[in-house]
Amino acid sequence: MNIEISQVITQIIGFLITVWLLKKFAWKPLLSMMDERRQKIVDEFQHIDDEKARAATLKAEYEDKLKNIEAERRKKIAEAVTEANKIASEIKAHAQEEAHGIVARTAEQVDRDIAKAKVQLKEDMVNITLAAAEKILHEKLDDKKERELIGNFIANIEKA
Repeated sequence: MNIEISQVITQIIGFLITVWLLKKFAWKPLLSMMDERRQKIVDEFQHIDDEKARAATLKAEYEDKLKNIEAERRKKIAEAVTEANKIASEIKAHAQEEAHGIVARTAEQVDRDIAKAKVQLKEDMVNITLAAAEKILHEKLDDKKERELIGNFIANIEKA
């Protein structure tokens, strides 16, 4: 293997020229492009972290709102139950008042009917007594006839 020095020197000079050209024209743009890429990645990660923090904040807010909604729902249910119990009490009291009124009116009606029946009974008794007395006075009385009239009188009273 023969190494030719002229070829090696030519290759070294060519390599150095290539390195110099790359350093002069390509290295800075490549580094700036890599720095931009690195910054873009850092910015993306920062944006992701910000979004995570924002999402965590929103989640906490929504959980608080859900707790408040749950508490408010329970409060409204309790209020509705209280209102329903109040209305039920009012309806029950009103129904009891009406029932007492109906009972009182019915009792008054019964009392009036009883009073009318007593008056009617008295009138019937008077009429029967008068009729019996009239028959007794019109007929000549004997013991047998008297007993028969009194028996008829008692039978009429039972019918009445």
